[in-house]
Amino acid sequence: MSWVEKARLSAAAQAVRELRDRTTVGLGSGTTVLKALDLAAERIKKEHLNIHWVPTSYQMEIAARRLGLKTTTLSETTELDLAIDGADQVQWRSLDLVKGGGAALLREKIVDSTTKKLVIIIDERKLAKTLGGEQPIPVEITPFAYHATLAKISKISEKAALREAPSGKVGPVITDNGNLIIDSYYRNLRRPDIINEKLRKIPGVVETGLFLEMCDVAYVGRKDGKVDILRRS
Repeated sequence: MSWVEKARLSAAAQAVRELRDRTTVGLGSGTTVLKALDLAAERIKKEHLNIHWVPTSYQMEIAARRLGLKTTTLSETTELDLAIDGADQVQWRSLDLVKGGGAALLREKIVDSTTKKLVIIIDERKLAKTLGGEQPIPVEITPFAYHATLAKISKISEKAALREAPSGKVGPVITDNGNLIIDSYYRNLRRPDIINEKLRKIPGVVETGLFLEMCDVAYVGRKDGKVDILRRS
């Protein structure tokens, strides 16, 4: 196991301590959240906790059911007690986030925006002084006339490209909502709120991977084995 995997596992182990009995918890997507879910399932079984989960992707819904966990939807409850998620980049002071590396950003933002407390799990490589740089800002767009939408995004970014599926599948990445993902790049996002607003005003853009003023606490696994707990002031 690499230090990155160990760091994420350590951070996840501390983050699942946030779970409480008789609560409804939003469940982000990705490998880090999968680790947290495995640990949560162990705690639920050991302590006989009654927790319902709201998955943000088919991946997490399948994983939750495999572990025998109770799932629900935002149609059943419109406010969550807690949400556990990962991130691609975290601004270390504001705890503003970049998400969407797993192409689940729309559902994640919907779920994360309905919770009383958003908990993020990362390793220390994900911390940044400013957002952007080599880290792309994902943008979910509708397939209709995507060339025109991509052209508009390109005008306000350093570079923008349609995300292609990994080797083995021909064509673009398709989200669980049937949309496409554009990866846009910005050298230095000192005012991510401005870029976020500009992107969201473009017709065809469904949502951005900028999660601003949403994270309440971040559990950061470090290379030395320790876990830092950062809270938004």
